[in-house]
Amino acid sequence: MINRARDLLEPILPVIVIHSDAELNMQKIGFTEALDSIVVSDPRYQRDAYVFLRDALDYTTKQQKKLKGASIKHVAGPELLGGVREYALREFGPMALSVLSHWGVNRCEDIGHMVFNLIGAGIFGKTDEDSMDDFKAVYDFRDAFVKPFQPEPPSGKELSLPAAKAG
Repeated sequence: MINRARDLLEPILPVIVIHSDAELNMQKIGFTEALDSIVVSDPRYQRDAYVFLRDALDYTTKQQKKLKGASIKHVAGPELLGGVREYALREFGPMALSVLSHWGVNRCEDIGHMVFNLIGAGIFGKTDEDSMDDFKAVYDFRDAFVKPFQPEPPSGKELSLPAAKAG
């Protein structure tokens, strides 16, 4: 009787898809294989830079969703660069410039080249309006990653030391 009831109800029950670990790993393997190919064909940037870029894109879309209250389907180049900056400062603090430089990423255009490498591999998508020009000189890396940690210059008032006591 129970089997008969299940057979009758099965067509109207909602289907819940649960992804197995193997299915989830297949998606990661796709990204990993794409990176293998990318770093061989364009060795300017280290593999970790691409992983960071994927994470920075995820961070950017989540931040935009918080601000706009809707899911984000596309992130333009300058928006992604803003997210890269925020995420790098958050993750690496004063070491952000050093870490990015170690990975071969020294300017906004490098991020653009990486994005278009990932587009070419089918990992990222693009619209007809997206181009490398979106990544040209959006900000200076030194200003973006070093200045936030430099002390503020004096406000025009010179500091005076206490007078030495006469002995």
